[in-house]
Amino acid sequence: MKSFEYQQAQDPNEAIRLFQRDALAQPAFIAGGTNLLDLMKLEIEQPTHLIDLSPLSLKHIERTIDGGLKIGALVTNSKLAADPMVCRDYPVLARALLSGASAQLRNKATTAGNLLQRTRCPYFYQTDAQCNKRQPRSGCAAQAGEHRNLAILGCSDACIATHPSDMAVAMQVLDATIVVQSPDGQSKEIPISDFYRLPEDTPHLETCLNPGDLITHVILPPPVRAIQSYDKVRDRASYSFALVSVAAIIVHDGRQLTDVRLAFGGIGTKPWRDKNVEAMLKGTHADAQTLKNALVMLLSQARLDEQTLYKSILLQRLVPHVLQRALSYDTKAYEQMSISPVSSGVTR
Repeated sequence: MKSFEYQQAQDPNEAIRLFQRDALAQPAFIAGGTNLLDLMKLEIEQPTHLIDLSPLSLKHIERTIDGGLKIGALVTNSKLAADPMVCRDYPVLARALLSGASAQLRNKATTAGNLLQRTRCPYFYQTDAQCNKRQPRSGCAAQAGEHRNLAILGCSDACIATHPSDMAVAMQVLDATIVVQSPDGQSKEIPISDFYRLPEDTPHLETCLNPGDLITHVILPPPVRAIQSYDKVRDRASYSFALVSVAAIIVHDGRQLTDVRLAFGGIGTKPWRDKNVEAMLKGTHADAQTLKNALVMLLSQARLDEQTLYKSILLQRLVPHVLQRALSYDTKAYEQMSISPVSSGVTR
């Protein structure tokens, strides 16, 4: 066991102050600890100072003035998935949360922690293997090794690790904003589209956060009347990361798609969204040729080989299914249906 100091913070200012207290220390914030503690046991993360955020009053879900939703950073995944406002207005988020991890983990894992979880690339966890995320400029064993479950979009020669979060994919399609308190006392709002970094040649830098930055809330914009769904293809029915997943928000007039938002998991080094693909689909009947063209555009920069080619095939089957299923729903009847985040079929 590596020794470390442990302190509880009572408010965000104290948490940041404790983080900055010793320039020679290796501090880390901890909340649910579902990812950090595993990394510490494997000696991948070796903080010398843990700042426990659990006493902070960031555990509430409330309406914003404009009708959106303000989610505290310490709201657990279980609480968020079961919240009536989330189930009614943001069901894509509820379904994404319920498709991830086990009930026990969801009871501990927090909203901010979910956004910040590290990759599940096997070479990242194998400490005798080369990994640029774990040890910058050491190499990437995954490139020539087993990478069936890793990314095909956003890759670089330094890293092909897949972002693991289901929740972040739903947050991406919902255009969430992440509220961060900085060491200088200022609060900044970061669109989730700008929050995650591509690996390029610095894969160990995964987000735009600076040392000491503390996530305090996530803001969701006002809900729209739309068909929302989250579909996840995985190797087994539970407790498994996505091979391919699609979070969708779709509006149609009975004949054609009037609005389309799609975010993808399991295929990118970060939660993936391509607005050019959405624009191509908008105003169409989701016919076979349009869908083919959209998928060609989505995969135009993909790194595919004999291990990962199946992911493009899954996308070619899953995306048409999601869109055509949405078009099969009568919008008015759909709005009157009862809402349950655990119902089978399409999630609203």
